[in-house]
Amino acid sequence: MSETLPIDEALPDLIAALGARRMAVLQAPPGAGKTTRVPLALLDAGLAPGRIVMLEPRRLAARAAAERMADTLAEPVGQTVGYRIRGEAKVSRATRIEVVTEGILTRMVQDDPSLDGIGALIFDEFHERSLNADLGLALALEVRGALREDLILLAMSATLDAQPVADLMGRAPVVTSAGRAFPVDIRWLDRPLPAGARLEPAVADLIRRAVAETAGDVLVFLPGEGEIRRVQALLSLPGCEVAPLYGAMDFAAQRAALAPCSMRRIVLATSIAETSLTIPGVRVVVDAGRARRARFDPASGMSRLVTERVTRAEAEQRRGRAGRVAPGVCYRLWTRGEEGALAPFPPAEIEAADLTGLALELAVWGSTDLPFLTPPHPGVLAEARSLLDGLGALQGGRITDHGRALARLPLHPRLGHMLMVAGRDAAPLAALMADRDPVRGPPDLTLRLAALRDPKRFSDDHPHEVNRPALTRIRQEAQRLVRLAPDTAAGLSVGQMAALAYPDRVGLRRKGDAPRWVLSGGKGAVMEPGQPLSGARLIVATDLDGDPREARVRQAAALTESDLRALFPTRIGWHEVCDWSRRDGRVIARRQERFGALVLDDRAWPDAPPEALARAAVDGLRQIGLPWGDGARRLRARAMLCRAEGADLPDLSDAALLDDPGWLLPFLSGRRTEADLRALDLTEPLRARLGWDGVQLLDRLAPAHFETPLGRRVPIDYDGEAPGIEIRLQELFGVTCHPVVGPKRLPLRITLLSPGGKPVQVTMDLPGFWASSYADVRRDMRGRYPRHPWPEDPTAAEPTLRAKPRGT
Repeated sequence: MSETLPIDEALPDLIAALGARRMAVLQAPPGAGKTTRVPLALLDAGLAPGRIVMLEPRRLAARAAAERMADTLAEPVGQTVGYRIRGEAKVSRATRIEVVTEGILTRMVQDDPSLDGIGALIFDEFHERSLNADLGLALALEVRGALREDLILLAMSATLDAQPVADLMGRAPVVTSAGRAFPVDIRWLDRPLPAGARLEPAVADLIRRAVAETAGDVLVFLPGEGEIRRVQALLSLPGCEVAPLYGAMDFAAQRAALAPCSMRRIVLATSIAETSLTIPGVRVVVDAGRARRARFDPASGMSRLVTERVTRAEAEQRRGRAGRVAPGVCYRLWTRGEEGALAPFPPAEIEAADLTGLALELAVWGSTDLPFLTPPHPGVLAEARSLLDGLGALQGGRITDHGRALARLPLHPRLGHMLMVAGRDAAPLAALMADRDPVRGPPDLTLRLAALRDPKRFSDDHPHEVNRPALTRIRQEAQRLVRLAPDTAAGLSVGQMAALAYPDRVGLRRKGDAPRWVLSGGKGAVMEPGQPLSGARLIVATDLDGDPREARVRQAAALTESDLRALFPTRIGWHEVCDWSRRDGRVIARRQERFGALVLDDRAWPDAPPEALARAAVDGLRQIGLPWGDGARRLRARAMLCRAEGADLPDLSDAALLDDPGWLLPFLSGRRTEADLRALDLTEPLRARLGWDGVQLLDRLAPAHFETPLGRRVPIDYDGEAPGIEIRLQELFGVTCHPVVGPKRLPLRITLLSPGGKPVQVTMDLPGFWASSYADVRRDMRGRYPRHPWPEDPTAAEPTLRAKPRGT
């Protein structure tokens, strides 16, 4: 190790911490050299008697780290230092340091929980918070606590908030390596990009500026392969070689992007180049400020890739790429002022990803109570378990033999289920659906299978753009999956095999000319018109863009109804349905043959039970509202007053009445249309809801009428601020006690009317009115209504509604 790196100064403290506590968190900035120095230092210290296993988030990084450490030891890879990644391994009996991708550790722990022969686990680039890294650390902590107290655990990161990880690891010591290898100057835009500006031309312009102002190779960060291709098409710089670098490339092309070059090189890369990789000659970084992430929607069961602004942690990681070999410059496609609005850290994958694989691994482990840095969301995890139950991987929450078989496959459980049921015939389809789409063309899966079988003939017969390296990679993966699949030939169609993996995405075409389908899981899907599958009655949508309302179909296979019935005979059945149709404004009673949300056959149900019809009518009332007539409204107002004052009466609010509608069902017999429901008088149903005792209590505490001294019944209005009546003043002569209602004996609000029916006084204290204001009212009214009695003492007068005869 002749070259000095910043991490070297921190190595003694790290080795001491691991020797004392067997666990630690290492914080080291980009370019410090932790990936290649720490495993070798741990080996030299002799702290780990077994193998040292280091986890890397990507295959390219795993290979590059192993090759660099082997080169440091002047050995070929596979001796002291080796690696294992999906589909490839270079290890031997002499291997002491093994670099693996993160998913491999999960398999190692599940196969041998004691991790026999392993002395240390190093989680490199833990700040990326991949799902496999979170699960791997949780499993490792479980193993260490129960079986292996001697196991060394080390989490390493450049931008991670280290303390929460250290706390999770039992307050493990945090060791920090300060300082970057070389300083990096940051250059921001002078002004923000105009609204609606396209990313690729802006990035190309910034690259040209960087090439003109600096020396050395340029590393450009873009969100995905599509942006890389478009920027590459815009660049034509004399004396410069433009090299793409993204995860879907084959290893030979990736190696070429990392190898030394005689020309000045511009590497257009995704986030694959953020961590663990040193690209020789890079002294300049151009950061487009975008990152692509997978977001899973548990409600739709779909993931979609979204392009978002980078976080400050990601921007810092990218900046560090410019200072690994010499002082560097970082160009950012945003202004300095915009930087303050960036989020501090990207979300952990466990917060946004499909958790089906995690749920399967937890079931294999036999426990869900693992020490996760970020616990999985219970609702999303429940959706994942529901899917596994439907695939037969779980039964009653426990792992089945089929589930254990799925967990051993390097596939999503959906595709693993397809492979295990359909056999070797499904291997090409599983490899195809597990990878990125190799054909730019219509969404028909059979086209892609044809390209996989014979790329040259496909290119001759079809005008679609084909990614030949991707086809080669997929074909190699298919050959590997053939060896893992059961030696059976189920003879299933492409659509049937796809439906095994996606039983919730079988689509039935909606009525109309537009190619739109309802999916068996309940969501919608749409396809561009004029596609080969746009007229298909049944499809299986294997790739959707994740739109929560109506997802666009990117890959699909046709399916016949006979194939669907043959594949899922136990999941297709008749259902009797009584529903309220908002569109028709009536109760609809049907017998439907269904597969999930798909209605394969639909017939009238003439003998539907009355209660089912009534409950459907209640759904109609929930939509149009309860028909409150005057009588029902007054009855409810009386009951609400008494209930508010403590009387033991049921809640008659709309929400309560519709939440438990059993009281109403007997009154809905024969009411099937909106007009029928709007004509319903709720008075008698409400009296039934109150019950005989309730009605008696209500009549006693809050009577519907006030009986005047003349025996006339005046309705009491309970809808206002206070219960009230309107009555002729002369009709209350002789009344010396103010009338009251309700449990708390509230005084009625009395509006006293003139003989002509006009209000002359409002009072809630009738004796007080007689003693005070009446004299003024009498003086005024005598002149207007001389034929009506206006006694000086109204409390001693007889109530009356009569007037004196004319002439008296």
